[in-house]
Amino acid sequence: MSEELFKKIVSHAKTYGFVYPSSEVYDGLSAVYDYGPYGVELKNNIKSYWWKSMVQLHHDIVGLDAAIFMHPKTWKASGHVDAFNDPLIDNKDSKKRYRADVLVEDHIAKIEAKIDKEVAKAEKRFGESFDKEQFITTNTRVVEYYAEIKRINERMTNALSSGQLEDLKALIEELEIADPVSGSKNWTDVRQFNLMFSTQLGNIAGDEGKLYLRPETAQGIFVNFLNVQKTTRQKIPFGIAQIGKAFRNEIVARQFIFRMKEFEQMEMQYFVQPGSEMEWYRYWKNMRMKWHHALGVDENMLRFHDHENLAHYANAAVDIQFAFPFGFKELEGIHSRTDFDLKSHSDLSGKKMQFFDPELNESYIPFVVETSIGVDRMFLAMMSFAYQEEMVPDADGKESERVVLKLPAALAPVKAAVLPLVKNNEELTLKAKAVFDQLKFAVQAQYDEKDAIGRRYRRQDAIGTPFCVTVDFESLQDNAVTVRDRDTLQQVRLPIAELNDYITKKTDINELLKKLV
Repeated sequence: MSEELFKKIVSHAKTYGFVYPSSEVYDGLSAVYDYGPYGVELKNNIKSYWWKSMVQLHHDIVGLDAAIFMHPKTWKASGHVDAFNDPLIDNKDSKKRYRADVLVEDHIAKIEAKIDKEVAKAEKRFGESFDKEQFITTNTRVVEYYAEIKRINERMTNALSSGQLEDLKALIEELEIADPVSGSKNWTDVRQFNLMFSTQLGNIAGDEGKLYLRPETAQGIFVNFLNVQKTTRQKIPFGIAQIGKAFRNEIVARQFIFRMKEFEQMEMQYFVQPGSEMEWYRYWKNMRMKWHHALGVDENMLRFHDHENLAHYANAAVDIQFAFPFGFKELEGIHSRTDFDLKSHSDLSGKKMQFFDPELNESYIPFVVETSIGVDRMFLAMMSFAYQEEMVPDADGKESERVVLKLPAALAPVKAAVLPLVKNNEELTLKAKAVFDQLKFAVQAQYDEKDAIGRRYRRQDAIGTPFCVTVDFESLQDNAVTVRDRDTLQQVRLPIAELNDYITKKTDINELLKKLV
């Protein structure tokens, strides 16, 4: 965990136009953020990679863009009206509010860190002969740690599922969990808080006119199941993908864009024959991890984490966790949702949400396997993964520190920057602008002539531009440019006529997609 690194990433995001606090001129709005010029490009590229990997690469997955406002009965059927709550607890001394289950999970994470420490010590002691599986099942201290984790998880799960919030508070007190800010252990009782934002339909007051801002995009897919299946003539199994905004009244919204009141989701609901859901659950679990690895993310920064406390609609659930600077946290969820959603909407609406299977000659309500990832969390994961501080040689041979975002080239906000060697030479700048005008039809490019060339390189490094194209005095004679690689700092001389193909191939999102098939 690195609080200092996290602060640097947050500062970098604002300084270089990735993310701004919303309404900052009015001192901002808690847990709401705006994406700046480079942030919106990175965000759009993340969404494009996800969408193409789902809809373009799979013949049996189609897209949807459902409305944010939905009939209020939607949220009654889904369980959100009655059960979409967070267990919150306040510290009486610091006046800070926390999710009670997250406090317990953070305590478990500390025990897991102790296990990792024991394993690392043993691995160092035994070297190549070290057998990790044998060690964690036989070492007395590690076995005790695992038993403690199991006991805590079971007690928390029982407390949450049975609604015995007083036992959840008792668990927090028994574990001597302290306020992360003040260190105080003076806690209030735990109480439930519904996370949905509500508004009124027109001028109708009361429950009859109540509308909700959707807390998830999935329900828009479920209520459109029949429409999509019939109009696209899809057969089971098939999926519906959607990218869209969702809203949750997060009282405990911290950690920058990790947890916000207004956020964006990328969700795919895959409809399958009952009884085959676990096979598809395992398939999508592996496919989604493969999607992350294709970006070049270090395998040690990603891990699966099975749910101990299953949602009311699920019979299996796993998170893909990412090693954020503040620890391993959920990045994506893969859930087997059974037939809960379609059945609930069918019961409340009176419409049969069934599929007639010609091979079985029978109708049934499909089961659903869901993949759900937050765009904003993926954005933060990419910033965390890509942010680096390193020493590199200057033009004079000396070394200096640079801050660089080593983003995957296909996701980078700007693919190439065209830089005239000097600013005050009209012939040179005209040539550079002509190169930019050629390149801008192929990729997202940028022209920059302000400041010394070295400073311009550093600026492009800081926003993650994979290639800097320098137009120098030789370019006027040989119609060639120097292309500098962001990561290796290697430079190649390239004819201007070949520049578009070179940059396009190096930054093509299809190169990522090919790793998935």
